Amino acid sequence: MQNSDWLAERFEQNRGHLRAVAYRMMGSLSEAEDAVQESWLRLSRVSEKEIDNLGGWLTTVVARVCLDMLRSRKSRREEPLEAPDSAGTAKPEPAAERQHRSDPEREALLADSVGLAMLVVLDRLTPAERLAFVLHDMFDLDFERIGAIVGRSTTATRQLASRARRRVRGADLSSNPHLGEQRRIVDSFLAALRAGDFHALVALLDPEVEVHADVSVLPAGVPGELRGAEACARQAIASAKGVRFARLMLINGAVGAAVAPRGRLFRVLQFRIANGKIVRIEVVGDPATLDALDLGVLED
Repeated sequence: MQNSDWLAERFEQNRGHLRAVAYRMMGSLSEAEDAVQESWLRLSRVSEKEIDNLGGWLTTVVARVCLDMLRSRKSRREEPLEAPDSAGTAKPEPAAERQHRSDPEREALLADSVGLAMLVVLDRLTPAERLAFVLHDMFDLDFERIGAIVGRSTTATRQLASRARRRVRGADLSSNPHLGEQRRIVDSFLAALRAGDFHALVALLDPEVEVHADVSVLPAGVPGELRGAEACARQAIASAKGVRFARLMLINGAVGAAVAPRGRLFRVLQFRIANGKIVRIEVVGDPATLDALDLGVLED
């Protein structure tokens, strides 16, 4: 077997792992595939004699590629990049499946496997924090190797991961009974909304419940404020098109819901609960307001 065939075979053996690392880093299937493709291109330019541990080498390369892409995204505030054209000078990717790059169903499955809430919170981290958290907490790489990728000391890298962990991990519900009750009620609200169960929604709402929504999230002609359990339940069911993307999250210290198709946040629901009933719902969609929210992943 020629050297290029051997490398291609070994690369395919590592592809799944590399895609998993890249997807958690980027939160975008197309960008993850681009990062994996770039790691193959870099591998094709070296001799296997230069690599002691191919899996570790590829993980390091794809992590560095993702770090550069994240820094570029943060600095330019770009949308995810489309897959680059490698015709001409680039060596073709082995067993490429480029048709999957823009497959929304496949990306939705990936997002669910990672956790939509996790992807939303990861997107709030700095590139270095995200890399340190993903590689250490999700893939168990040691801080010395991660430090070499981000250009930090082992101690500084450990601090990066710790800072990211504090931002990602939400409160422990077992130590906070109020959050436990909030979770039960909000979870029941989402379940009733998904089922279109009007009576179940009304039962969860205070008779004088108020709903306030950003104008940006409402269809034309829909009022930004509603009062009363039946009116609010009726409008919630009528506006529930994206509710299948809603996931429980910790929002400003309380249990709420984030609507994030494929992990991309565009709406949150904040709840005020009293005496076992929902007394107020805030529907937030303004980008500046969303950016200012303190978000965390709920711990079981």
